[in-house]
Amino acid sequence: MDLILRKRYTLFLLVFLSSLTAFAGEVVFSGNVLAIGKRVDVLEDTTGVSTLSDVIKSSKFAQSFDETPNFGLSNSTFWLRFTIKNQTSQDQIFLELAYPRIESCTLYSGDKLQEISWNDVFDKREVKHQNIVFKLSIPPKGSETYYLKIKGSEQLVLPLIIRSEMDFFQFAFTNEIISGIHIGVLFVMMLYNFFVYFSIREKSYLYYVLYILFIGLTQTTITGYTFKFLWPDAPTFNKFSIILFPALAGVFAILFFQNFLHSRQRASVVHHILNVLIAAYAAAILLNLFGIDRVSYRIIDVSGVTASLLALVVSIKLSIENYRPAKFYLVAWVIFLIGIVLFTLRNLNILPYNIFTNYTMQAGTAIEVILLSFALADKINILKKEKEISQAHALEISLENEKIILEQNAYLEKSVNERTSELQIANKELNLALVKLKDAQTQLIDSEKMASLGQLTSGIAHEINNPINFVSSNVRPLRRDIEDVMKVLSAYETMDVAETPDHVKKRLGEINRLKIDLDIDYIKAELETLLNGMEDGAKRTVEIVKGLKVFSRIDEADLNLVNLNEGMDSTLVILNYQMGTEIKLVKSLGSIPSVECYGGKINQVFMNILSNSIYALKKDTKKDFQPTIWVTTWLKDDEHVAISIKDNGIGIPAELKTKIFDPFFTTKQIGEGTGLGLSIVFKIIEVHGGTIIVNSEVGEGTEFVITLPIVKKKRPIPEFNE
Repeated sequence: MDLILRKRYTLFLLVFLSSLTAFAGEVVFSGNVLAIGKRVDVLEDTTGVSTLSDVIKSSKFAQSFDETPNFGLSNSTFWLRFTIKNQTSQDQIFLELAYPRIESCTLYSGDKLQEISWNDVFDKREVKHQNIVFKLSIPPKGSETYYLKIKGSEQLVLPLIIRSEMDFFQFAFTNEIISGIHIGVLFVMMLYNFFVYFSIREKSYLYYVLYILFIGLTQTTITGYTFKFLWPDAPTFNKFSIILFPALAGVFAILFFQNFLHSRQRASVVHHILNVLIAAYAAAILLNLFGIDRVSYRIIDVSGVTASLLALVVSIKLSIENYRPAKFYLVAWVIFLIGIVLFTLRNLNILPYNIFTNYTMQAGTAIEVILLSFALADKINILKKEKEISQAHALEISLENEKIILEQNAYLEKSVNERTSELQIANKELNLALVKLKDAQTQLIDSEKMASLGQLTSGIAHEINNPINFVSSNVRPLRRDIEDVMKVLSAYETMDVAETPDHVKKRLGEINRLKIDLDIDYIKAELETLLNGMEDGAKRTVEIVKGLKVFSRIDEADLNLVNLNEGMDSTLVILNYQMGTEIKLVKSLGSIPSVECYGGKINQVFMNILSNSIYALKKDTKKDFQPTIWVTTWLKDDEHVAISIKDNGIGIPAELKTKIFDPFFTTKQIGEGTGLGLSIVFKIIEVHGGTIIVNSEVGEGTEFVITLPIVKKKRPIPEFNE
């Protein structure tokens, strides 16, 4: 106990003795607000290890000549010495440092010690205020000397003010009202623009909302309100937020600038520089996390100044170019910068510390936020007008297109009518055989069946044309020969049995001479030849029509027992014209039972495969080559029959064999095939419960082996459309 008393006595004695040394004039407090920056003595402790005893003994104190001392960024510890004489009737005076970002602040007075530090929770403060506030107990008419130890990791600005208790609380109340209005304005603008963003999904609004959020948090952190109200028990985060919030505010300010003014297109160089500044802000946050505070502050300051100047220059340039959004941005940004400049000039003692200069930054921010909100609304209106113009232009184009389509439809309708008229005239000239083909055509629904119908029409027309041409060409000589015979018969008819023998003999002689002149023996032989030829033509036509009937299978909606050999023969008759005389056909149709199937569909399978074989053989250009098709049928087992169609054409490469049944796959030239023939073949065989296998080697030929069940359950006819 005695030791403690001795230490207190020694401390008191040192303070008393120090008051006898010369230092700045005494601060006389008469109850009015008083800034004491010019009335303090300052000592810089570069080592940071000096004790109060060392400081009291020191003769290196120097008087401050600034109303608001500013020590900048420094690693030193600063000691302030001042004496206050109380000329009021109150014994409580409040000393306020209106700069809450001081890392630690310790006030010594005699044996009393008060300390406020960033590392302490807010509730540890004696005076619950966002700024650093000390209660000074000085008796009326008394005086007291104080030593204030200050250390900070960022710029040290010391607006030292003493107030009476009543004045302090009145000023605190006024300050909180003004700050609340400022925060309210920011919150309302943020909430309004947030709802607008969800309505129109415009990125500018999102960046703007985030900018308002973090610039608001930055300013409330700088003024100490976030530590007082939001996280009073988190001093470490409060220290980190001094870097975090300004950095994020800078990032979203840049993103808003880039999106709002389209800097990528209108100022690409500045756009890329701003991207570098975003990276710098991120680096400042990371450095602060690792405790490198001073470098972080420098990065924030340099990045902020650079981004502000670039934004100012670009907005001026675009405003000169009469870009309307840039004009709004320029006015808002200039007002914000004016607020920052006035706030900075106050900190540099160029402007006085008063209620106006104290809130210039908040006022500038609020006005900037409101103006930028107007700018966004104006931009949306411009976009809306542009959209309306675009829609009107699109409507004009649509109407023009509609007009063109109507004209084209009218032209096409006219062309179709003309073509229809021509086709109607041509249809009247079709013979009876082609009329039967029309009945078969109605059964061919999809495009591949139409292609098959084309082959069928071409083949049948040619096959029918030969015998009909033969008959037609025999009509004229047959008529001539009959006329000659009729002349002879007429000569015989003119004879009268009552005539004398001499007269009859004479008439017979004339008839004989007529026979000789007409060469009646040749006429009889020619008649025989012509009739035989016409009979052969008629028989050939009957066979063709019979084959056509077998091929068409108009009853294919139901399963029927079908002779596959007949179907193969009918298909070969139709394709006979395509094979011509240069392709050799080798048929080996075995004795097989009738198969329960859709006959027309199976014939279509034969048609498609044989057509491909004929095409491949005609494409083969080898010398001394006899193109040949082998067609074979046989009974595979008690339940299945097999059909083989083989050619010695160009063959199919191995890599294509797995693709030939794919829809639209073809190796033919454009216009020579649809690529659907074998796809339909595969579907038909699959529906019948059969299989189809391809054996092929390049240069050797191709063989399709089809296996079909003899008996199949009846079911509705499937669709084989392309």
